[in-house]
Amino acid sequence: MDFIRRPFGHEPVLGKEDIGRRKRKEDQRASDVSGTLKRMWQFITEERKLLCLIIMLVALTSLLSITGPFLVGYIVDNYFVQREFDGLFRILMLLLSTYVLLSVSQYSAAFLMVGLSQRTVYKLRDRLFSHMQNLPVHFFDRRQHGELMSRMTNDIETISQTLNTSFIQFTTSVVTLLGTLSVMLYLSPLLTLLTVTIIPVLILAVGFITRRTGPLYKRRQRATGELNGYIEEMVSGQEIVKVFSQEETAIENFSKRAGKLRDITFWAFLYAGLIPKVMNMLNNISFTIVAGAGGLLVFYTDGVVTIGTIVVFAEYARQFTRPLADLSNQFNQVLSAIAGAERVFGIIDTEPEEDEGAIRDREIQGEIGFRDVTFSYDKDQKSPTISSLSFSIAAGESVALIGATGAGKTTVMQLLARFYETDRGEVTIDGVDITDYRRTVIRSQTAFVLQDPYLFESTIRENIRYGKLDATDEEVTEAAKLANAHGFIMELEDGYDTMLEMDEGFVSQGQKQLISIARALITDPAILLLDEATSSIDTVTELKIQEALERLMKDRTSIIIAHRLNTIKAVDRIFVLDQGELVESGSEEELMALGGRYHRMITDSRS
Repeated sequence: MDFIRRPFGHEPVLGKEDIGRRKRKEDQRASDVSGTLKRMWQFITEERKLLCLIIMLVALTSLLSITGPFLVGYIVDNYFVQREFDGLFRILMLLLSTYVLLSVSQYSAAFLMVGLSQRTVYKLRDRLFSHMQNLPVHFFDRRQHGELMSRMTNDIETISQTLNTSFIQFTTSVVTLLGTLSVMLYLSPLLTLLTVTIIPVLILAVGFITRRTGPLYKRRQRATGELNGYIEEMVSGQEIVKVFSQEETAIENFSKRAGKLRDITFWAFLYAGLIPKVMNMLNNISFTIVAGAGGLLVFYTDGVVTIGTIVVFAEYARQFTRPLADLSNQFNQVLSAIAGAERVFGIIDTEPEEDEGAIRDREIQGEIGFRDVTFSYDKDQKSPTISSLSFSIAAGESVALIGATGAGKTTVMQLLARFYETDRGEVTIDGVDITDYRRTVIRSQTAFVLQDPYLFESTIRENIRYGKLDATDEEVTEAAKLANAHGFIMELEDGYDTMLEMDEGFVSQGQKQLISIARALITDPAILLLDEATSSIDTVTELKIQEALERLMKDRTSIIIAHRLNTIKAVDRIFVLDQGELVESGSEEELMALGGRYHRMITDSRS
C-alpha cells in the first residue's frame, strides 16, 4: 500500500513544501490558466448563435428551478396553513408545468451543448492535426509518437467531456446561485445571512483541495502521455523486444510508468472526492441552521417568518449549496481540461516550417552544390555533424555516399530536402540557394526511397499513387512494371486493390520496397535520394530491386547512401565521408588507384 503514502514514487505528498510549487524540470514554465481559458473561449464563440440559444435555455432552467420552491412556499402559506383550497388545483398545475418545462429546458440545453462541444472539439482537433502537418521533421524526431498521439486523443477527449458536462453545469450554477440568493434576500435577510455563513468555510476547504488537485491533474495528463508513448514504442518494436528476450524488462518498465500514473491518479481522485463530502456536510449544517433558526423565529416572533418561508428556505438552502458543490466539482474537471488544453496549445504554438521562398514554381534540372556547409543536430555539441562540407553534383549525375555510422550521410539528404537548415554555408539546386525555393518546389521534384519502406494502410494502387495523386490507373500499372512489382501484385487475389495492413505479412520486405520504388517512379522526379534500398533483402529480390533502381536513376540526379559496397558499381562518383567531412571523391577506379580510405574499405570488406 506504498502508493497511498507516496503519490510520486519517492516524493511524499504532504510536507513543508507545497505540492503546487514542486515542478518537474520540463514543467518549470508557469501555467497560463487565464490565457488557456481565453483561447478555448475563442473556439467556443465561433458558434455564437448556438451559444446564445444555450445560454437562454440555461437562464430559463435556472429561473424555473428557483420558481418551483417559491410556489411550494406560496402553496403552504396560502392554502395549507389557511386551510383554504379554492384555486389549489390551478396553482398545483402551474407548479407541475413549471417542473415539466424545467425538464424540457434542461434536456434541450444539454442536447444543444453536445452539438456545440463536438463542433468545437472538431475544430480544435482539425487545427491541431493541420498544424502538425506543417511542423518540421525535427519536431517529431525529438518526441515520442505515442505522447503526441495522447495529445491528439486523450487530451482533446478530456476537453470534450468537460465542454459536454461542465459548461452548462457551470453556467447553470452561477445563474441559479445569484437568483436563489436574490429570492432569499427578498424573503428573509436574516435567514439569508445565517445561510451564507458556510461560504467562508467552503472557500477555505475548496482552496485547500484545489491547490493540490491542480498540479496533480497536470501531472496525470503528462504521465498518461508518457505511458501511451511507451506503449506505442513497445508495440512498434515488439520484434526487437522478442529477439533480445527483453519481455521482462519491457513489463518492468511498463509497470513503473503505469504505477506512476496509478499513484498520481489515486491522489488526484482522493482529493477531488473530498469536495462532495465537504459540501454534503456543509449542506446539512446549512439545513440545520435554517430549520432551527426558522423554527425559533416562527415561535417567538409574530409574522417575521412564516412556515411557508421556512419550507422555501429549507429547499433554497440545499439549492444554494448545490451550485457551490457543482462549481467545486466542475472546478476539478476544468483543471484537468485546462491541463489537456495547455498540452494541445503547446503543439499549436510550435513554430511551423517557414516556406517563404520567392521561387514558387520552377522545373528543377538537378544540379546540386554544398558550399562550406556546417550543421549540428544539437547546437551545444562541440563537434558538428557536418563540418565545412563542399561538393558539387552535375544534373543527371549519380553519386554514392559511403562512410562509417555517424559520418553525415543521412544528414546530407536531410539538408537537401530542407528537413533541417544549415548552421553555416549554402546548399544550392541549379545554382540557387535552396532557401530561395518554396519547400514544396523542392520536395515535389525529389523522390525518396528509404531503407525501411513505409506503406500506408490502403490498397497497393493508392500506395503507389501517393507519389502522384492524380495519376491514372494506367500510370500506376506502368510504374509498377518499371519497378518489377507488377508480377507479384497480379499474383495477389485482389491485385492492385489488395489492402495493405500493418499486421498482415503477405507482402514481404522486398516487395514493399518494390512498391515504394514504383511510388517514386510515378513522380518522375528530378532528384532521387536512396537510402540503401537493397539492405537486408534476399539475392533474387535484390536483383529485381537493383534493376528497378537503375531504371529509376536513369537521367536523374541521384544520391545513394551505400551500406553495402557492392551496390555502388554503377554510380558516376563516390564520396567518402568521415565525421562530417569529405575525405575522398572520384570514380571507383580513381579511388582504388589512390589507395586511400576507400581502397582500405574495399580490401577489408573482401577479407
